[in-house]
Amino acid sequence: MKLKSYLLVAVSVLAFVGCKKDYLDVNTNPNQLTSATPSFVLTGALNTTTQNLVLANETGSYFAGQWTQSNSYILSATTFSYNITNNDFNYWDGMYDNAQDYQYVIDNADASGQPYFKGPAKIMKAMLFQYIVDMYGNAPYTEAFKGTAALAPKFDDQKAIYANLVTLLDQAIADIKGSTFDPAYASSDVVFKGNTTNWIKLANSMKLRILMHQSRVTSLQSYVKTELNKIAADATGVLTADAGVNPGYIATDGKTNPLYNRFGYSPAGAAQSYGRFPRVTKNLFDQMVATADTFRVKRLLYAVGGENGSNPGVSVKAEIMDNYKAVPYGVSSGYTAPSTSNLGPAIIVKGKFDAPYILFTATEAQFLLAEAKQRFGADITFTGTAQSYYEAGVKASFKLVGSTDAAATALLASGKQDADFTASTDKLKAIATQKWIALTHYSGLESWTEYRRTNLPVIPQMNTVTDPNKRPLRFFYPGTEFGSNGANVTAQGAIDIFATKLFWDID
Repeated sequence: MKLKSYLLVAVSVLAFVGCKKDYLDVNTNPNQLTSATPSFVLTGALNTTTQNLVLANETGSYFAGQWTQSNSYILSATTFSYNITNNDFNYWDGMYDNAQDYQYVIDNADASGQPYFKGPAKIMKAMLFQYIVDMYGNAPYTEAFKGTAALAPKFDDQKAIYANLVTLLDQAIADIKGSTFDPAYASSDVVFKGNTTNWIKLANSMKLRILMHQSRVTSLQSYVKTELNKIAADATGVLTADAGVNPGYIATDGKTNPLYNRFGYSPAGAAQSYGRFPRVTKNLFDQMVATADTFRVKRLLYAVGGENGSNPGVSVKAEIMDNYKAVPYGVSSGYTAPSTSNLGPAIIVKGKFDAPYILFTATEAQFLLAEAKQRFGADITFTGTAQSYYEAGVKASFKLVGSTDAAATALLASGKQDADFTASTDKLKAIATQKWIALTHYSGLESWTEYRRTNLPVIPQMNTVTDPNKRPLRFFYPGTEFGSNGANVTAQGAIDIFATKLFWDID
């Protein structure tokens, strides 16, 4: 981990805060006297989180079987043949750098007269450490961000970090409830604009996610149920609307929505070349076709030929199912970008550079509730049923992609396995399958975690990998951490990314 300093940047956050990381990231060395206010640092940190998650979610989308690549590019052996080293997929450095921003806010909010930012910063710190654990396992936590007091921070056990994150989220809720947000700083909160109720809903949703990740670990089920009931007792509840970052994106380099910038268009409206790379997998496409879920197909994909630049959000070709073509998972030839479907209008519409970057969807929160009720039944006191939460999750997914409630209702009454809850013989499989579809394009990293912990839905092996059981279960610790904290990395033992499971991955 890097030593960092906080440099006061002479710009007005209120004028515009949706900038590149190097413009808003204001930290380097915590041992130097600082003058950046928590409001400014929080704004920059939230923007930086979106930059980090674009790449991590892309990788997760590949490993979760939602995305593959077009053959207009040479097949990536790192991603699609699993030729992975400790120089690949280093999301560690960026997330630790970002988490230290949030730690700065936590440490300085009270003294700066901005205590209302402490709770949100704790929620975001918890989110980042959940991702770090889910990618790498054991990690520095209790000794992180101590500067010269811990130049080689010890690694904490991943299970202990998870438990601490639940406590941290409880503290965040108490902090939010114990302070009054100053509306003068609403623009610094580029997620909820000072709406503390929504921050509490996000905290409860994060707790729900972390707890359900552990729900299949036998020794933890009593703990999980106890903590779930604490969430149920909080009348605030979980997210019913999507949580997204929007610092005020504008059509200028480095200041558009980062997802739009990577897979969509430049600020001037030119198609980004990398938008030709990712493609929806045939296995995802076929799953949706099997349940006649053509409504969401046409939102997740454009028809072959892509978007009509003169009619944004609409395909060049007629939007009939024969004009949609997905790509077999990890295939190396025969599926060029022009002959296959681009990522669709659910996330990429020309000119829509200013949409929020989604951090946590309402649909995920509902599917988590559905799984909790299905697994634990009357042992947990949420008032809904597994079916009611499941159906709310499906409807929220249709709303997120811009489809209709009527289309969702038709799917839910279709009589199809893994779509119609009543007709589905394996309820947990139905929940996992619909959640996997709902997270497509929005939360690839979480999708990969869900696949590893549940083994659902069944997805084919990469086309280029002969061993059907060889799948990455985690990442190697990055080479940068070996360089700065080698003894503690080595103490974690030999890591085999195809065999060294995380604690919640029980089969």
